[in-house]
Amino acid sequence: MTLPEADSGIFRYMAVEKHILRLLESGELRVGDRVPSLRGLGGRLGVSVSTVNQAYLELEKQGIIEARPKSGFFVRRTPIKRPAPSRGEAPPRGPATVARGALIREVLDGMGRRDIVPLGVALTDPSLLPAKQIARLLSKVAAGDERVTSYEGVQGNLELRRQIAWRLAEADIEAGPDDVMITSGAMEALYLALRSVTRPGDNVAIPAPTYYCFLQLLENFGLRAVELPSYPEGGVRPADLRSALDRYDIKAVILTPNFNNPDGAMIPDEAKAEMAALLAERGVPVIEDDVYGDLHFAERRPRCLRSYDATGNVLYCSSFSKTMAPGYRLGYMLPGKHAAKAFELKATTNVCCATPTQIAAALYLAQGGFERQLRKTRGVLERQARMIEERVLRHFPDGTRVTRPTGGTVVWVQMPDAVNSIALFYAARELGIGLAPGNIFSSCDQFKHFVRLSYGNAWTPRIEQALADVGRLARELAEAGDRPQPAP
Repeated sequence: MTLPEADSGIFRYMAVEKHILRLLESGELRVGDRVPSLRGLGGRLGVSVSTVNQAYLELEKQGIIEARPKSGFFVRRTPIKRPAPSRGEAPPRGPATVARGALIREVLDGMGRRDIVPLGVALTDPSLLPAKQIARLLSKVAAGDERVTSYEGVQGNLELRRQIAWRLAEADIEAGPDDVMITSGAMEALYLALRSVTRPGDNVAIPAPTYYCFLQLLENFGLRAVELPSYPEGGVRPADLRSALDRYDIKAVILTPNFNNPDGAMIPDEAKAEMAALLAERGVPVIEDDVYGDLHFAERRPRCLRSYDATGNVLYCSSFSKTMAPGYRLGYMLPGKHAAKAFELKATTNVCCATPTQIAAALYLAQGGFERQLRKTRGVLERQARMIEERVLRHFPDGTRVTRPTGGTVVWVQMPDAVNSIALFYAARELGIGLAPGNIFSSCDQFKHFVRLSYGNAWTPRIEQALADVGRLARELAEAGDRPQPAP
């Protein structure tokens, strides 16, 4: 047995790490088991003893295995518990005018550039997506399906909507194809949802930190942000939502209950149910962003706010951008009782989405291989989430904290106060590395010492080196900030 060809683009010791993690994932290695000896595994994989030893030391740093004197390495019984980023107790903030567009545009400028290492982009690497399968189906559709040159209806391809409705049952959402509208990615779904329930000048409650594109939407629509604190463990709390509803005239709420971007927080099911009931009782519509729901690391998919909604008050939005093909821009929404307004807006915005990609996606979902592909993707993302956590704690300044998400593609990193994330962003860009500084995830200039990092990229020496370089830059900023300032 030798290391698989797929691992040829990474350091050899990292491929050995992946091999051990696969054994854990498959159940061949369990908690308390002795892992293979250095010499034995090296012989089986065709690598040196020193390479295996380096891999084991890395896994030990991650808290996955432990060394026992004169006995070798064993799978740990309890993982190391590291402190999550500190959120602190904070009341809701707002209402505030949003003005983040210029900074966000500067951050987005590096997206898609091959010369920039995309550490800050919340993506899933193409190697983890069924791109080839869908491309084959798309070619087949383009060559032999006369529908490809025609418009679909405003709501989208019927078979695709059927497949989506069937998949939503996995999240305990009861929906039929007539409840689903196909959109050009999740962003159009969110655009339609927000336009359906607000007017310029309205107050909209959002998590803090939150996805910067939500802030762009609020800014472009002339809406005011009321920030609800999101905690790395548990996300937005029902008590904070209730307090904001009592204090401010809130017209809509935007939430990402499953793996909030950027802190990766997941709201517990009991809290989801409580918030869905509270918002229905107050008559305040909630826009639910669930683009990461399928990228969970637990056995079962997490439930959504929409699964607790019996009144159509939740406008559910999601997409296949993180799980199938981002370039195809296939999203969808359940507009609930706001369906008529969403339909009108969609019809007068772009009429309908591209026909060929809808047909190809429907065929792919009907074949039944999507869930198998997702299991593979989740396994890789979970391993890489642990790897990036270890690298951050190794390379970044002392006192750095990092989230340990249970799904999604990003971690939220809190650095010492002396490290300004905007300064780090510019310094990293000089080295050809893209980051997402914490300032862009709030309307109130919070999170100046935070940065979002993605573990959705293929793990390569280039990524490894970029993390080391950013850590070095952060240490330099921390040391400069800690130096006594000369007297004036």
